[in-house]
Amino acid sequence: MPFFRLSDLSKHLPRMAVKRWFLSLALVLASTLAHASDAAGRDWRTLAAQAKGQTVYFNAWAGSEAINAYIQWVAAAVQAQYGVTLKHVKIADIADVVNRVRAEKQAGRDRTSGTVDLMWINGENFAAMKRDGLLGEPFTQDLPNFKWVDTVNKPTTLIDFSVPTDGLEAPWGMAQLTFFSDSKRVPNPPIDLETFASLAQQFPGRLTYPRPPDFHGTTFLKQVMLATAPDMAVFTKPATDADFQTATAPMWRYLDKLHPALWREGQQFPNTASAMTQMLADGELLVSLTFNPNEAANEIASKRLPESVQSWQFKAGTIGNTHFVAIPFNAPSRAGAIVVANFLLSPEAQARKANIDVWGDPTVLAVSRLPAAQRALFQGGVKPGQLTQAAPVLPEPHASWVDKIEKEWIRRYAR
Repeated sequence: MPFFRLSDLSKHLPRMAVKRWFLSLALVLASTLAHASDAAGRDWRTLAAQAKGQTVYFNAWAGSEAINAYIQWVAAAVQAQYGVTLKHVKIADIADVVNRVRAEKQAGRDRTSGTVDLMWINGENFAAMKRDGLLGEPFTQDLPNFKWVDTVNKPTTLIDFSVPTDGLEAPWGMAQLTFFSDSKRVPNPPIDLETFASLAQQFPGRLTYPRPPDFHGTTFLKQVMLATAPDMAVFTKPATDADFQTATAPMWRYLDKLHPALWREGQQFPNTASAMTQMLADGELLVSLTFNPNEAANEIASKRLPESVQSWQFKAGTIGNTHFVAIPFNAPSRAGAIVVANFLLSPEAQARKANIDVWGDPTVLAVSRLPAAQRALFQGGVKPGQLTQAAPVLPEPHASWVDKIEKEWIRRYAR
């Protein structure tokens, strides 16, 4: 997946602003890479021996049958290979788990007396756990499979919402804002915010986005914010009130003009992206959105959408990030959690996860660097609905921007 190219944005943003943003990201990456290379790593066989017989409680979102089935496959694999028992603790919101770990720390449940061994996390929740000392020691240097992670072309594997991971979470999969529609109804999909607004004007009531603070709805807001802001460099830093007012003003102007042309005249919004996809299938909407570039292909394979559905991203780039797994400071089965995190990065597990028929979650690995036999695991033809040309990735703004964006959106537009 290509990263942010200056040439792609020079027509949309001030050149110096992009350069300043790159400089900020480069400094963060340099610090993170230095951390990753200064640890020799422990004896993996000793750690795997410690993990044998342990039970790992993996707290992970359970809103997808495909994802739940994949985690069950992982559980069988780590039991067979390492003697580790993996229990999927099914949750609706990872923020609830963060609050539980925080409460455990406040109650003095340190070291190995916690209830969470491994958790699926990223963004503002990771930032909060890192800030509050809720994570254990860095562990990615202990993962033999981390060497296959593509930290060059996918630098968001080392930076989570502009916060350096510092080895405290291991990358698991890639995500990027992607739109999809039926090519029979939208033969020329919008490639930027201007053409998106034009399509909404042409077909009133047929476009929308999920209601924030739904994750996908907030992501759409961040996309608008990045694409309209006068200086993108500001988003690498914590949000101040002054910066927020200046940087988001163009976004609110765009939304004020867009909303009257949206579904129900922008007075109401679907609660989730899944609801939008169902409305697309029912013919009520023309466009849906996702953070998984293979979502439409998954829906087509499941017979929920027709094969004429196509996926695309805005030409200059869309918001993208990496999702991770992390280990809390008081994980009872830390060795087992590290073994599971390493297996999740194995070419076998990453290739299965990337398979459209299984999950379709893009890999974090540098597939071209894998041995031939492992590269072959990723080979396969393009499926109907699958994204065929990825746009540049726009890195997430600093996690502190999220809460401010959501609260201001609610103040302005909530009904």
